[in-house]
Amino acid sequence: MTRIIAGFAGSLTLQVPKSGTRPTSDRVREAIFSSLEARDLVAGARVLDLYAGSGALGLEAASRGAAEVTLVERAGSAARVCSANARLVQGRAAGGSAPSIHVVTKAVATYLASATGPWDLVFLDPPYELGDAELERALDLLAPLLSEDAVVVIERSARSALPGLPPRLELDRRTSYGDTALYWLAVANAH
Repeated sequence: MTRIIAGFAGSLTLQVPKSGTRPTSDRVREAIFSSLEARDLVAGARVLDLYAGSGALGLEAASRGAAEVTLVERAGSAARVCSANARLVQGRAAGGSAPSIHVVTKAVATYLASATGPWDLVFLDPPYELGDAELERALDLLAPLLSEDAVVVIERSARSALPGLPPRLELDRRTSYGDTALYWLAVANAH
């Protein structure tokens, strides 16, 4: 079971696609958002959730005060789940204060090639079997679309190495939770 952990939609149970996705565990999502909120990086942010699956990461950000969230998911069945979950989250918002949530049914590289930024917070939680070359291409396309203080969080198997980074991005830190590794990236020279 996947649920929203905190914010106005806290405890809301989300639908999960029947196959083809690996939802981020509540424990890992709690760790991500505790860190982000400690740095005041969620409230008012423009958030991009790539390889969205159920949309849990982006929708958690929406529940916690992000101004705008875009969920990008190539698989039509998963994108429909994202849309249903987005409606559930927006339905929990107090009168007139629902965040803007968009669901895009496209491959990540296709979306990024024509997207406009800037994005403040980006989640990349690709399938663990996604090759480094495809992930590196996504990062190359993403880098110019980031705000100066943007944070990018990549979730990968703990056995995976950090993919090659474009010059505009640098590794801030790596944290591990069992089989999951999180790579926290920052815009170079933005500190």
